[in-house]
Amino acid sequence: MLSLIVFLPLLAALIVAVLPKESWVRPTAFALAALQFLFSLMLLSKYDPSTPALQLVEFVPWVPALGISYFLGIDGISLWLVLLTTFLLPVVIAGSWTAIDKRSKLFHASLFVLQTAMLGSFVAMDLVLFYVFFELSLVPMYFIVGIWGGARRIYATMKFFIYTMLGSLLMLLAIIYLMFTAQEVLPSRQMTANILELYKLDIPFIAGQFLNPQTLLFFAFSAAFAIKVPMFPVHTWLPDAHVEAPTPGSVVLAGVMLKMGSYGFLRFVIPLFPEAAEHYAWIFLFLGVVGILYGALVAMVQPDIKKLVAYSSVSHMGYVMMGLFALNTYGVTGSLYQ
Repeated sequence: MLSLIVFLPLLAALIVAVLPKESWVRPTAFALAALQFLFSLMLLSKYDPSTPALQLVEFVPWVPALGISYFLGIDGISLWLVLLTTFLLPVVIAGSWTAIDKRSKLFHASLFVLQTAMLGSFVAMDLVLFYVFFELSLVPMYFIVGIWGGARRIYATMKFFIYTMLGSLLMLLAIIYLMFTAQEVLPSRQMTANILELYKLDIPFIAGQFLNPQTLLFFAFSAAFAIKVPMFPVHTWLPDAHVEAPTPGSVVLAGVMLKMGSYGFLRFVIPLFPEAAEHYAWIFLFLGVVGILYGALVAMVQPDIKKLVAYSSVSHMGYVMMGLFALNTYGVTGSLYQ
């Protein structure tokens, strides 16, 4: 079922792309997005909130020699993010009815590909598979801003792409290190990217010494997700992307894509590197407070509503990050609710 939810938007993208008449594109795209949302609501009936275990699991070996698998699952963390993603797309398409007046086929197809990437990121339980979906989300957003954006769209697109790619490259190196570490440490003596297996790793950590494996891995992952959140001071790509993106693109950016960053901290960074997360939590708490105040104060004086949304998002995500790095049940629950 999860595979259907993740990949049905790709089928929708194909259908939209081959429509013979331009006038059919918007109503067809809206109908397909609405059907996708209604189908995703079946998760509520199939999900059992009484267990913390992964549910609706799908597991197929992908690259067995490297321990990479097609591993999907859903739990209380990702359930509502999946539903948020499927709910938002019909709203975005309705909002783009008059805003997009050129290449509407390509625009709507890009939205559906972006939806697949975001959904896959929320349900992938293999680090390599997650990385594929996480990076895939850059491609359609690159075109959405670059083709349908404002006057400075090329500058905004390149800044967005470079920021996020640099952070993601650090995360990729950390993922490869974790896979080799798993081969050396785990009883199976096999390389793996399975997140449930990687949770079992006891990665060396020395408090007060920066150059130790857990700290370096912690900051490598954190760089990728902090940029995506985005946290102060690596937030500067967001106002440009927000302002130059077409309004539907801005809605997806603020509504879902930023949440991929905070989700990454909760799903991967904190449970994989618990000692480093606890030791360096003060940094993220401090930057969260700075982001809250800075984002709010700058938002207050913005004459451009897109910039207002961008800076208020920086402020909003500061609260989310503070909740996560409070490292207690109340903080994490509040962060998820936000």
